[in-house]
Amino acid sequence: MNAQLKKGLLDICILSELERKESYGYAIINDLAPLIEISESTLYPILKRLLAKGAITSQSRIHNNRVRKYYQITDIGKAEVNTFINEWGQVERIFQFIKGENYDG
Repeated sequence: MNAQLKKGLLDICILSELERKESYGYAIINDLAPLIEISESTLYPILKRLLAKGAITSQSRIHNNRVRKYYQITDIGKAEVNTFINEWGQVERIFQFIKGENYDG
């Protein structure tokens, strides 16, 4: 899959997962595993970028005598998910065009 396309989809997948429930890195990786492959070296830069733009927040907590960082979605992150959902029709039309299928164009 194209790296830029995958990057954008990973952002939305992570935000969607956090919209369902707050979570931490390892759990996010495991929850997304059936859908898309993501490594720690890919996840944490994405989380850092989402934090920087205010799409998520984080809170550190102690779990089994270790600090674990939990992430929560913000209204900005929810708006990004909603924008993606609202624009999905355009993505479907582009996909149909690429495959040579009929499309509304």
